[in-house]
Parts: sequence; structure tokens; C-alpha cells
Amino acid sequence: MEIGIQLPEVEREVRWPELLEIARLVEARGFDSLWLGDHMLYRGDGRPERGPWDAWTTLAALAAATERVTLGPLVAATAFHEPGLTARMAAAIDEISGGRFVLGLGTGWNETEFEAFGIPFDRKVSRFEEAFEIIRRLLAGERVTFEGAFYTVRDAVLLPPPARRLPLMVGGHGPRLLAATLPHVDAWNTWYSPYGNTVEGFAELSAGIGVRKSACVLVVVDGGRGERPADSPVELDALREHLDGLAAAGADEAILVLDPIDAGAVGRVADVLL
Repeated sequence: MEIGIQLPEVEREVRWPELLEIARLVEARGFDSLWLGDHMLYRGDGRPERGPWDAWTTLAALAAATERVTLGPLVAATAFHEPGLTARMAAAIDEISGGRFVLGLGTGWNETEFEAFGIPFDRKVSRFEEAFEIIRRLLAGERVTFEGAFYTVRDAVLLPPPARRLPLMVGGHGPRLLAATLPHVDAWNTWYSPYGNTVEGFAELSAGIGVRKSACVLVVVDGGRGERPADSPVELDALREHLDGLAAAGADEAILVLDPIDAGAVGRVADVLL
């Protein structure tokens, strides 16, 4: 099983030097991948307003600042950008990284940021279906003409052409979303809350998924700081056994969401696992 690390998202304010430090430590300590959430604004949950840096800009910088690890958004909301622009950004980051980029895609879900930045929140899956078709076809090297209810492109093509076919990953669970994506993607990812952060929950949720399976896992390190409240966090001393259980249940990858998400926690997990 491959093991990745999610970088800080909305747990606290994290400036670029710390993000870079954590990313380079993830690579140096032997983890397989690093991931960055695609969000703009959280508010109204009893905590201060907060938001991470722009995922695409940051991923481009991380692609240039690392050498080995796979990297990608976990996952990029297709609603935040026109599909042709998303395809172009993905192709550019894959080029910068030397072919280490995975394009994770989803509908988006946090209505607060949609409303704040003037992005339509209605008919999310319908909008996603159209955007996904345009993105995947462009990244496959097609010259694309498409006219839908939400998106239109005419004779669009990616230039310079991507050096390879970029791997696609979908994050989500709805039947329409999966029907639209599973025939075309390389991997499926679930956040830890939909499956309860348990081996049994993952086995049930992932049943019937016929592509590479990726599971986010919430891990509390040395008591944590309550940055990611949840009912069933995995304690560090139980993590190896938990990952073995996920692998037996069919997971190909575990993306660890640490509490706290900082360099010290990454180092502690590496000491236990790697």
C-alpha cells in the first residue's frame, strides 16, 4: 500500500515556508505522495473564518520544489474554474513535476465558499458531468467541441500537448458521479468521514469500485490538538494495524490526515511506519 500525507488545509493559518518544510519532509522521509485540499473559505462552524492558499498555485510551486513524490489536489472542485482552464493547469503542473501529478476531481460541497465567490451551487452533479467530459477529453489529447447546458468549448486543444496521459482520480460517492467517472478514471478516493474512518466502513463503501482505491485516514498523533474533530480517529500506535486492515479490505493507497498537521507529526508517523 502507498502512503501519502495531506498538507494543512483549514486547521490553522499556515504560511508558505511551513508548507514547503512539511512537503520536503514528506519526500525526505519516504512517503509516496502529498495532497492539497481545494478550498477558499470556511465560516459559520463556530470557529474563526479561515481558508488555505490557492491549491493550483501552491501545487505548481510544490511541483518545482520536490523531486520524487506524487502530488495532486484532494480534490479539485470542477466548479471553481472553467473546464478548459482546469485541464491546462493540470497539464502545466504535470510538466513542471516531471510527470508526478494526479488530477483529483470532485463537485465541491462547501456552499459557503460558492456563495462568497459567486459560484453557482445548484445542479452540482450536472455541472460536474459536463466539466469532467471536457477535462478528460482535452487531457487525452482530443480536439474538443462540446456544447452543454453549462459549458461550451469549440475546437479546444491543449498546447503545448501534455507529455503523457495524466492519471485521473475522482473523489465522491453518489451513483451519478461514479457512473460518469469510473469508466474513465484511474483511481477513486474517499474522505475519512463517509466511511467512519474504520476498516469495516471502508470495505462496505468501496464494494464494487473497480479502479484503484484511495482512502483518507484521520490520525491523531501524540494526543492531537483537536484540529480535525471526529468520532473515530486512529491513534498513532494503532496506525500500522489499521493500514494493514485497509489493505486487506482492498485499499491501494492511504492518505493520512494528521492531527496536528505539522512537521513534527509527519516525522513521528514516519518513525512508526517507514
